Amino acid sequence: MEEKTILLVEDDSFVSDIYQKKIESEGFKIITAENGIEAIKKLKEFTPDLILLDIVMPYMDGMDVLKEIKANEKWKTIPVILLTNLSEKEKIEEAIGIGADDYLIKSHFTPSEVISKVNLILKKDK
Repeated sequence: MEEKTILLVEDDSFVSDIYQKKIESEGFKIITAENGIEAIKKLKEFTPDLILLDIVMPYMDGMDVLKEIKANEKWKTIPVILLTNLSEKEKIEEAIGIGADDYLIKSHFTPSEVISKVNLILKKDK
């Protein structure tokens, strides 16, 4: 089975490390970006199977990154799960409206539950 690659876009290094270890332990290849600008640069170099995207980040927030991904012919089919601490209904609706596949509030989900969502979405893509 081919190893799936996940792009994790997260500016908090503590959170990033936790997810990185968990994702790798589940057999995925992980590439990380610390902010939206870095994420877009990395997308120009490779196409991941799925993107875990934080919303609140310096330089370029996750909503702007999501808009750019969904507006790009090459990237728009990549599944995107937003990982955030924001739980505002309007933000969730806006994200889903732009094309996010799911929206997970970090404090409500353990890394294992996030991996379950990742697996669900990647299975749908087969």
